[in-house]
Amino acid sequence: MQNILVTGGAGYIGSHACKALRDAGYTPVTYDNLSTGWEDAVKFGPFEQGDLTDRDRLDQIFAAYQPSAILHFAALSQVGESMREPGLYWHNNVAGSLTLFQAAVQAGCLNVVFSSTCATYGDQDNVVLDESSPRQPINAYGGSKRAVEEILRDFEAAYGLRHVIFRYFNVAGADPEAEIGEFHQPETHLIPLILDAIEGKRDALTVFGTDYDTPDGTCIRDYVHVMDLVEAHLLGLDWLQADNPSRVFNLGTGCGFSVREVMDRAAAITGREVPFVEGPRRPGDCRKLVSGSSRAATELGWSPDRSTLDRMIGDAWRWHQAGHYEK
Repeated sequence: MQNILVTGGAGYIGSHACKALRDAGYTPVTYDNLSTGWEDAVKFGPFEQGDLTDRDRLDQIFAAYQPSAILHFAALSQVGESMREPGLYWHNNVAGSLTLFQAAVQAGCLNVVFSSTCATYGDQDNVVLDESSPRQPINAYGGSKRAVEEILRDFEAAYGLRHVIFRYFNVAGADPEAEIGEFHQPETHLIPLILDAIEGKRDALTVFGTDYDTPDGTCIRDYVHVMDLVEAHLLGLDWLQADNPSRVFNLGTGCGFSVREVMDRAAAITGREVPFVEGPRRPGDCRKLVSGSSRAATELGWSPDRSTLDRMIGDAWRWHQAGHYEK
């Protein structure tokens, strides 16, 4: 049974990936510093606590488990925070990834599936973004992810570190069995914020910006179910293990939903109104981000079948009612 090193495996997407890896016959080894993740989410394989910038600790992990590949999720990911404190993002996301890749090369682990982001494209309105779209990030989060992509390119040329890069859009939903789910402190993602407001765990949802040039004035995003997303990561792992070349894939549905549309569907699914207030636009937010994912469909055979608003909100609501991790 192959060991797969999953950085950030105690986080939202990483924990779902660990469950999928376990179900596919792998042993996921979670490496996480628990700064934003939850030890209670590590249920599907060994847990090793450590920081990406700790080279000695990484060397120990590679020696102990000899992973055949890395799924690299660990990163800071809040756009607003990255605007206020860019140094955190360059240190954690870029320096941490560099240290990880150096340790991987030294250990002979030369397959990486990297969790990138649509934020590398920046604010490009009225276009469907594909893998050839210009990368023009407008915040340090997107900039740091673009930098890691460049490190991977250079490390392949120098050391043969092969990679699949996934640039994905807004991730939503939860494990359909409600065993794991989405929980951040502080929470910044739209659907769990809506569900918190519905349940009275916050006074109201703040809608940041209602004067965008969109049909209802609110931002439009492309939402993809977390289970569809982790399925793509397993396909990316298969891609590398079949000796295919390094590749970049967008992951999204090609359909965008506005903040108001998501609120309306949540109200319909839960049978409860969403209390909200209107706020100003946030620095760094784009008006509309929608993905073109035909490459993932054609080359990986990936299809985001679960990524309907009803399925994403319904699964998240089931998890929300089941309980949360506690720090």
